[in-house]
This record gives sequence, C-alpha cells and structure tokens, in this order.
Amino acid sequence: MSEEPNFSPNYRGMLMDNQTITIIKESAPHVRRKDNLVGMLLDVVIALLPVVVFSFIAWPLGATKNVLISVAVMELAELIFVLVTHPMPVDLQKHSLVERFKYGIASYRMSNFLAALVSALIFAMILPASTSWYALMIGAAAGITFGKLLFGGNGNNLFNPAAVGMVFAKVCFGGTMYYTAPFAGVTEVAVSPTYLAGGDYGILDLFIGNVPGTLGETCKIAILLGLAYLLIKRVADWKVVVAYIGTFAILTLAGGLTVTLPRGGNIPSYGEWVLSHLLAGGFLFGAVYMVTDPVTMPITTPSRVLYGMSAAIAAFFIRHFAALPEGVGYGILIANCLAPLFDYPKWSSEVWKKKDIILCIAIPVAALAIVIWTVFAGGFAL
Repeated sequence: MSEEPNFSPNYRGMLMDNQTITIIKESAPHVRRKDNLVGMLLDVVIALLPVVVFSFIAWPLGATKNVLISVAVMELAELIFVLVTHPMPVDLQKHSLVERFKYGIASYRMSNFLAALVSALIFAMILPASTSWYALMIGAAAGITFGKLLFGGNGNNLFNPAAVGMVFAKVCFGGTMYYTAPFAGVTEVAVSPTYLAGGDYGILDLFIGNVPGTLGETCKIAILLGLAYLLIKRVADWKVVVAYIGTFAILTLAGGLTVTLPRGGNIPSYGEWVLSHLLAGGFLFGAVYMVTDPVTMPITTPSRVLYGMSAAIAAFFIRHFAALPEGVGYGILIANCLAPLFDYPKWSSEVWKKKDIILCIAIPVAALAIVIWTVFAGGFAL
C-alpha cells in the first residue's frame, strides 16, 4: 500500500496484512498541502482581510475596538500558555526568572502568533460593533482558554475557539449587544432589527451588506472573495463547504413550503426564500471561515461530508425551532463534538464505502423528514 489512510484527527493508521493496524500519532491540522502550518495560517489571515477591511470602513470605531482587544487578549493568553507549558531544561530551573523567561520566549513560534491571530480576527468579526470592551475581553479569554489551550494548544483543540468565545460572550452579555447597519455609526438611533429578527431587507441588501449585523457577516462580497482565495490555495476543503451549504439549502427549501414568511408577507418564490436565508445572518461567514477549520473538522472525505451536514442541520434546527434567531455558532460547536466520532479508526476511511454513502443519505433524509412533517403538522413557524 503506497499511502497511509488517515483515521482520526490525532492518528494515522495502516492496515498490515489486512489484520493489524499500526497507529502513528500526528498533530492537527491535517491539510493536504505542500507548505507548512505557518503558510496555511497566513493564507487564512489573507482570506480574512476583505471582511476585516470592510468592517473597518463600515464601523471604524467598533471594528478597531473589537479587533484590538480580541487580538491583544488571545495573543497574551497564547504567550502565557507557551511560557507556562514549555519544558524547562534542568540546568535552567535554578536560574533567575529573567533567564527562564528568555528561554520561554525563545520557544514561542510564528505558528503560535498566527494561530491566535486567526482565532482573534474571527472572534472579532462574529460580534457586533456595539460589543463592550469587557465582553470582548472575557469572551476572547474564555474562547482561547476553554476552546483551545486547555486541550493542549495548537492542533489539539476539539472546539473552534472563536465560536466558544462568541457563545460565551453572548450568553453572558447578549443583553448589552445591539446591531447597527454599516456606515450608520454605533448609536442607539442607528439600531435596527436584523433580517432574522424581522427586518425587511431584499436579496441585494443582504448580498452587498446594507443590513445590520455583526462585523463580518454583512458584506457577502467580501466573504466570497475570502472563500475564493481559500479554495484556490487549498486551505478550505470544498467538499465541507458544499455539504454545509447544500444541506442547509435543502432543509430551508423544505421549510419554505409554509405559506407565510416571518414578517407575514407572501413568499414570492422558493428560490428567493432559500437564497435570503443563505445570505442572512452569519451562515455564509461560518461556511467559509469556521466550518472549514482544519483542526476541528475530521480528516477523511466521507467524515468531512458528514461533518458539514451535521453542522448545517444543527444550525437549521436552532435557527427555526429554538428561541434563537441564529444558530451557526452553536451548530459548529455541535459538529465539533461529533468530529471524533466520524473519524473513529474502526469505521472511518479515506475511500468511500457503502456505509458512508448510506449515512450521507440517511442523515439529511431524516432531518428533511422531520422538517416536512412539522410543516404539514402546522408546527413549523417560519
């Protein structure tokens, strides 16, 4: 056998004589690229630039606050983690704190800086410009600590740090956050409901970003530019993106069988209904920058398709059945929990098998059946 199939986020295995599996430990992210981790992280930062630049133009003060605080907190946490956890040689253990600090600094790598930078930028972009400085500090610290550092740092985290930080900040301080339209300024006068909260906006407004929302979710043009770059550089796996968007679109189309929109108007067309939900909220941002995270998603192709489907199904049901108008961040965290299961060595493989095909059909069909049943039972209030 010329290639070794990957079986899990942390291990590679090779079948020997069709009986024995040799397990070889590896660290994430597992990306099929010719360059190194630093190159991959730089590509993600570059892909984020269109979204970040738009946020600075649309909300100058809010974007500056979000980015500076998020980057400062996460970079400091990453540095402290490296200093505390890096093994200290025996001959330095009796030296002064200054000498030990210098040794710890020397072990801080560019990958540490860029990994924290990526998480910080995503975290800053998935919160509104109105987020207070203390919510940003606490959310960023919780995100990188509970979402990454407690698992062992780079390549060992189960959850997306930015998603963990966003959920923590919104659960603790969501009552103080409000959404403003781009170029309107962060003032109470400029506050208006988002599309998912009942705001009346057209497809064009949702696409160009002329809607209230978080810093990174409004301008879909900027997001699509980032997606194109990630796909060209092969940082993002297109199969995950297609599985995520496709599953959500099918479920949304099934939900559109109801007669009325959330705002009480008649549905002009199913296509416009589906497209509006794909463009609304942080769905597209999550599809491009969060679901494609190579550390928290599975390795094999069938597992990644199942992963994308699971994240989309969770986001759809939370968005439409739960009390929350948005479910992207929560859906990604749920899929993060399922990733190790999808990559379990005993049943995961790089080659598509019958069971993989059955699962990839059965899971969305089951979700679709639930949606259709609730629609015709009268329990699906879009």
